Amino acid sequence: MSAILYLEGGGDCKALHARCREGFRRLLERSGFQGRMPRLVACGGREATFGDFAFAHNGRIAAFVGMWIDSEDVLADLEATWAHLKNRDGWDQPPGAADEQVLFMTTCMETWLVTDRSALREHFGAQLQESALPPLNDLEKRGCHDVQDKLVHATRNCSNAYAKGKRSFEVFGKLTPAVLEQHLPSFGRVRRILNNYL
Repeated sequence: MSAILYLEGGGDCKALHARCREGFRRLLERSGFQGRMPRLVACGGREATFGDFAFAHNGRIAAFVGMWIDSEDVLADLEATWAHLKNRDGWDQPPGAADEQVLFMTTCMETWLVTDRSALREHFGAQLQESALPPLNDLEKRGCHDVQDKLVHATRNCSNAYAKGKRSFEVFGKLTPAVLEQHLPSFGRVRRILNNYL
């Protein structure tokens, strides 16, 4: 079954698009999807991701067309993705599109990154200030700016201090699915949906 996922991330730079695809590919492989990978398309910004998704969905270019984006805000209902996007972004649900076609990182990619402390230690080294990271309970109830600021602060003394783009995708590809699933309902949902369609 052919599947394509449109990814939020990578900015407007081809090199970052490649790093974005690579980070997501590695996480999917670590999640058990090796041998049944979807096509991954890094779209850059949020609006571009939605536009590319809507075009592909309307053109029925694959058996499953998905969009993998940050929720940006805390979700009232993890399964009511289009209602969230209509309320937050003003996006209309394309005709025939299902809630399962929207895969959320709640509230942002950095929420997923701060969940896996072992991956952070491996990537950032001994200068990582773990005590500055947000606690693991109710991570998906934290605003994206709060999580991002705490991650930047926790890595400020590291030689490779956190920055969106290259470093975010490097860490993303090192995350451990079992750790994510333990703490993040949004990751469990992504894995369940992709298991159904890939």
